[in-house]
Amino acid sequence: MFPSATRRRRRPPSGPTADHRAYTPSVGTRPVRILTAKVGLDGHDRGVKVISRALRDAGVEVIYTGLHQTPAQVVEAAIQEDVDGIGISLLSGAHMTLFPEVLRLLRERHAEDIVVFGGGIVPPGDVAALRELGVDEVFTPGTSIQSIVEYVRRRFGKVGVEAG
Repeated sequence: MFPSATRRRRRPPSGPTADHRAYTPSVGTRPVRILTAKVGLDGHDRGVKVISRALRDAGVEVIYTGLHQTPAQVVEAAIQEDVDGIGISLLSGAHMTLFPEVLRLLRERHAEDIVVFGGGIVPPGDVAALRELGVDEVFTPGTSIQSIVEYVRRRFGKVGVEAG
C-alpha cells in the first residue's frame, strides 16, 4: 500500500443535492472527514449513530461503517475514504485489544496520520493506558455530545456550522 502522504484530497461537494452551507475548508481545502465504527461483537449502536449525526450536523463528513467491524475492515475503510480520524465506539469491554489492533494496522499500512479516538465503557486506568498507546482521546459514559463535537473542532480545526 502507498504511504498515507500520497492520499488524494477531495474537492468541495457539487451537484444539485450538495449542501454547500456545511462545507468548510478546514483540512487543506476540504472538510474534516471522520469514520465512525463499532468494532467487535458489540451490537449497541445508538450512541455511535447519535455522535455521527451530531458531527455531520456540525459540518463534518462522517462515514459510519456499521456494526460488527473487524479492526482490519475499519482501517481499510479509513484509508479508502481518506479520513482524518477514526471514532470507535466500544461497549463490549474489548477496548484494550481492539484499539491497539487498529493502531497497529494503521502503522502497518503507513497511515498513522489518521487520528484514533473513541469512547464507551472504559475504566479510568484503561483510559490512561489507551492514551499512552496512541489513542488521542477517550470519552466515557456521561460525556456530552457537545464535548465530542468540540473535541473534533479543536483537534481537526473548526468545522461547519454550530450543532443545534
